[in-house]
Amino acid sequence: RADIKMEYKQLKVWNLKLSDAGIYTCKYGSHKVCTSLHVFKLTISLDGHFLQNEVPKLILMQNSSSSLPDLSITLFNSNNNRVTPELQSKTRQKYILNLKKLEAMDSGTWVCQIHSDSPLINQNISFAVKVLGFQNPDLERKYTTVDSTVILSWHLNSQKIKWKEGFTGQLNWKQQESANVHELLDFNITAQGQLHETRKSSNFLFEIPEGKPESTIEVKLPKVHFNHSGQYQCQLEYQGRHAQSKIELVVMKVSANPDGPLSRGANMTLTCQVSGPLPPNAYLRWERVNGTKMDIKNSKQHEVKLEVNISAAGLWSCHLIEDNDRKISLHYHVEEAPIWINYVITGAGVGGSLLVFALGCLCIVSGIRWQRRKQRAKRMAQARQYLLENQTCQCQQ
Repeated sequence: RADIKMEYKQLKVWNLKLSDAGIYTCKYGSHKVCTSLHVFKLTISLDGHFLQNEVPKLILMQNSSSSLPDLSITLFNSNNNRVTPELQSKTRQKYILNLKKLEAMDSGTWVCQIHSDSPLINQNISFAVKVLGFQNPDLERKYTTVDSTVILSWHLNSQKIKWKEGFTGQLNWKQQESANVHELLDFNITAQGQLHETRKSSNFLFEIPEGKPESTIEVKLPKVHFNHSGQYQCQLEYQGRHAQSKIELVVMKVSANPDGPLSRGANMTLTCQVSGPLPPNAYLRWERVNGTKMDIKNSKQHEVKLEVNISAAGLWSCHLIEDNDRKISLHYHVEEAPIWINYVITGAGVGGSLLVFALGCLCIVSGIRWQRRKQRAKRMAQARQYLLENQTCQCQQ
């Protein structure tokens, strides 16, 4: 591991080890020159290959022929931003540092800056960090309406960091946290970086889109149902370790009771409902297009269903608003009943009133007749009793 260049009086040593530290002496005739070699060794856990949210461990060791200095260590990430590590343990010879949880954007070349005042040391050691993971947010929420088409996408950074080693993964769906898990598809990446997907579920209506970017996992729901809501989790595995990313799909639907045309003077109840809980900064709103402020109603916090009683026809809209931004809207057109229907309803009402009046009169007449028959029967009974009494008296005579 060493080579001497006589013409330059140089000694070249490569693949340095900690044991190479010490004092090197060059003698030339009566001349003698001494040089002290201080050796550092920096190692990173898992050989620098991580999944997102994993915590790297750095070990810095030093060796010297003299007393070991107290080092000051500064780290800079791939974006040249200073990173403050957690010092797990420290001796003069060995420093163990824990970094923060990694994100996909942390991939790249990092720098460990070493400083000492006595002896004077200013040394930069660069090392590679590869973080395989999703470029999606940790928890993404996506809103959609029934009967619409939605595409759920997970973007891996394997192409960006030129990750050539194979990994596997799967995409699962469940409606609630404690619900059963349904496997939708499996995927894997080859040593050449090619992504392959295999459909798993045959009881769920979804498609695997074509022509998508490299290292992108996508599922397409061509016609969303209300019960298609829930958590869609994409999980990848590498050497027994896992990383995952979730998309929460929230579906909106509207309905009316009754669902027919709105007659003049009648009322109708419109219902707007979402399939899952909303964040504190989100709410539902009913409003009539080109209506007044009286036609607006907002839901309360954490309400997933909003009902409004209306008496005016027209186009009504339900909005899901988050941070004062309309995420989705669903419209319901309330038709006004034709005029002849209103006349029929009015006539039916008048006719019904007359019928009730006639029935009442009939009941009164029948009651009077029944009362008269009762009184007549009573008088006849009295008369018969009177005759019987008179006959009895005549017999006694």
